[in-house]
Amino acid sequence: MAPESSLSSLIARTGRHRQRYDEDNQRLVSGCIPYRLRNKDGDESNCQEDRLEVVMVSTPNRHDLIFPKGGWETDETAEEAAHREAFEEAGVRGIIKEELGDWQFRSKRRENLGCLEGGCKGYIFALEVTEELQSWPEQENHERKWLRIKDAFKLCRYEWMREALEKFLQFMDREHNIEIEQQDDHPTAAMPNVVPDRTNKSPNCWVTPSSSELHGIGALVVYTFAHPCLFN
Repeated sequence: MAPESSLSSLIARTGRHRQRYDEDNQRLVSGCIPYRLRNKDGDESNCQEDRLEVVMVSTPNRHDLIFPKGGWETDETAEEAAHREAFEEAGVRGIIKEELGDWQFRSKRRENLGCLEGGCKGYIFALEVTEELQSWPEQENHERKWLRIKDAFKLCRYEWMREALEKFLQFMDREHNIEIEQQDDHPTAAMPNVVPDRTNKSPNCWVTPSSSELHGIGALVVYTFAHPCLFN
């Protein structure tokens, strides 16, 4: 029989009795973009873009993928909540490397009902993966998918996901000295009901992206390392 500590580590938190809310009664959510740089396998000609991969997870009764996220609770910091959600939903552990920003959106159930209530404020981090588990608490509901950046962009159903991914790539530019080129003609899907939050900071909130830092819909940041092969 497995030790009790091992068994308890595979149990996901449930319920909302410790859920955080802001002064506007928005549910506070924390999540992350888990990432890794794969080994070159001895081939120095490999494009860095092909080595960079991020994790997205499936959701029950839906065909799209999302980044791991969930409720931020009162007994943890935002970073701890992001770590926990990465473990529970994607089965990865790692190191928080960058605070990407915060975004406002409505819960999936409220959105499907066409209801204006049920607002959430989500805070997203970049998480460098150091451990990939074979079993995790929500494995039956969330399948882990490693994706190259160009594929992850195609699967960003909501604008907040796309903006978070662009902020993540800005971080990778700073971290790895990537040359950046903007492409404004890349097709994107419409992703409504997302409003980046730029005001009303509270002690439970992080610094939000400025309007000059956010890209418009349809603008895709293309990152090239040694060779421009991201969209070849």
